Amino acid sequence: MDIVEDFFDINMVLMTVFSSLATIRDKKKIELAYEIDATVPKELKGNVVALLHFLTQTLTFVFQNSDKKEIVLSLAAPKDFLYEELISFEIKDVNLNREKLTSFLKTELSKDIELLNGEIIHKGKNFSDIHIAIPFKLNELGKRRYYRLPDMVMLDKKVLLICRSEKIAQSIKKMFKYFLYDVIVGADEYKKEGNNLAQYDILLIEDKLTTEKLENLIAKTQKNTSLKYVLLHDSHYEKIKNTPMASAHLIKPIMQESIFELIVLLFGDKSIREREENIIIDMEKYLNPAYKEGDKNPIKSTLSVEEEDNKINISVLDTKLGEENSKKIALVYSEKLKEFLDRFGRSDEYFIQAVDEKSKWKIKEFCIDLEKESKIIGALRVLEFAERISLLFVYNKLHTLPTHTSTYQIELKKLMREIKNYLTSLER
Repeated sequence: MDIVEDFFDINMVLMTVFSSLATIRDKKKIELAYEIDATVPKELKGNVVALLHFLTQTLTFVFQNSDKKEIVLSLAAPKDFLYEELISFEIKDVNLNREKLTSFLKTELSKDIELLNGEIIHKGKNFSDIHIAIPFKLNELGKRRYYRLPDMVMLDKKVLLICRSEKIAQSIKKMFKYFLYDVIVGADEYKKEGNNLAQYDILLIEDKLTTEKLENLIAKTQKNTSLKYVLLHDSHYEKIKNTPMASAHLIKPIMQESIFELIVLLFGDKSIREREENIIIDMEKYLNPAYKEGDKNPIKSTLSVEEEDNKINISVLDTKLGEENSKKIALVYSEKLKEFLDRFGRSDEYFIQAVDEKSKWKIKEFCIDLEKESKIIGALRVLEFAERISLLFVYNKLHTLPTHTSTYQIELKKLMREIKNYLTSLER
């Protein structure tokens, strides 16, 4: 049987699945949320037709047989997606009959799983969870990260998030945390933080929970602060009333890309006023009384960018990692090291010349190649250098490039020495 593989956008696949399930979702009043780890590349190569059918049929089965009103499909991939890796598709806590689920997987989905070369995973005691690992290829190593904000001023902000679904809230929180955002979920945690609406950069609230009193309160707060007011809507939302104080609208299903675009929309103009710290507001009394708060835990502040950068002591050459990576792409590690020596042995001269010429395309292509090849052989310090140079393009800091040429000369010299020592040890 021929397996048809093509490149596809995983976000578009999930949107298509969400749309195709609209009727049963509305009929059974089920909330479907996606939780996609930042390690999952946006563009993949594989059998997209089989994947669409598999996901649609699986979720339809869950909706028909589970008594849960909140369903989360989680996607995860290895932190360092090299070439072909397993992506995990998991639906937890669905409370399904084990025998019925097993029968469904073996009969209705066996063809899809075979076409996708997938593997059913059983872990823990709850065998009613659905967990399938499917191998997919990466289009280009240099494109495995996608959501880089165009300016660092957009990072590290504070969000107050209020919606009826706990699982939707936790999914959205995780997406904001990717950008180092501190997210407070629910009215109870808002109280613990001091009832101070002015300390937040974003108030994200489900439209069904708003009231006229609340909107008047937000409008008043916005006169003195830079608070952004965002409304969260169901997928069939149609704008029927004017909400002048609303900064933006988010429509389900929420993806990482949705949060990225929202942040750019809200803070792209960089016109951010200072927060006022003396406005204390008991906002709970303004909420729709139909809303009931569950138990939630406050989110701890994440590390700053500088703390994250400085906490790791990275090795020059991780030979164990390099051997594993080479094996994955059917190459002999020692031969790959020799190839790297030939190709990049004098690349510091090329890099200096490209910087002197201010040739952006040369530098960008060089960084993509350096990142790809250094990753394969386990040259972690040079890999980090390539990633940092790539960030200069993202944050428009190319004028600092000349200060990085000497750094690369030093790191390359260390790496060449490590590689030669390793190859010499093999010859003894």
